[in-house]
Amino acid sequence: MEYLVTMTTNVPDGTPEEAVADVRAREAAHTRELAAQGHILRLWRPPLAPGEWRSLGLFAAADRGELDQILASMPLRVWRSDQITELAEHPNDPDPAAQPQPHPGDGEAPAAEFLNSFLLAVPDDAPAQVVADAKAGERRRTQQLAKEGHLIRLWLVAGWPDGSRAFGLWRAGDAAQVRTFLDSLPMAPWLAEEITPLVPHPSDPAAPGSRPRLRAGHIQSACRGQASRVSTTSGGPSARPGSVAAYRPR
Repeated sequence: MEYLVTMTTNVPDGTPEEAVADVRAREAAHTRELAAQGHILRLWRPPLAPGEWRSLGLFAAADRGELDQILASMPLRVWRSDQITELAEHPNDPDPAAQPQPHPGDGEAPAAEFLNSFLLAVPDDAPAQVVADAKAGERRRTQQLAKEGHLIRLWLVAGWPDGSRAFGLWRAGDAAQVRTFLDSLPMAPWLAEEITPLVPHPSDPAAPGSRPRLRAGHIQSACRGQASRVSTTSGGPSARPGSVAAYRPR
């Protein structure tokens, strides 16, 4: 199973700089170990307020119990609180084999990554055929965006009714381009979104589109078979300074 974890660190006042540097060094070394084991798939930094120390991580674990053990093993946990969002398989999650890898030209900056949350609200009076056509068109459009290298991943948030909440990971030049992609989705009139720009974390395994590498069959089976639920500490990224279009209904 995959989990999106918001990790917020608060170092106690008066902590010696040498102690902070030691914990950070051990954290980086252990992060490399967890990445090699297939537990840390990606790490990013969202927009931060002055003095804020916060990261987003995409983790893979067999279940919530294993994830708790993984998070507890990280040296920064002594000063850190974690918000956990359990993710579920999205039917439109792109096939990684069909995604081109970015190759910036000479002097061209690589495209940035953006995380967006979707909140779907289909009107009660929407005709069933209209909804079915929109879902079919949504699948075709997301496949196209993935083949163009813009859409990297899609996840449902476990426990939300009818798949009404989801996350998407995008590659684009800026947030305005992501907004253009979102506006092109057939279900756009029924969606509210939040777009969060991401910066790679220094310890990011740097594997765009990563899926769980170890015990993949076991993890995928658990994802399909386990009853959906949401952690009492779940929530994922919230609207903060630097976020764009926070849940803007159309």
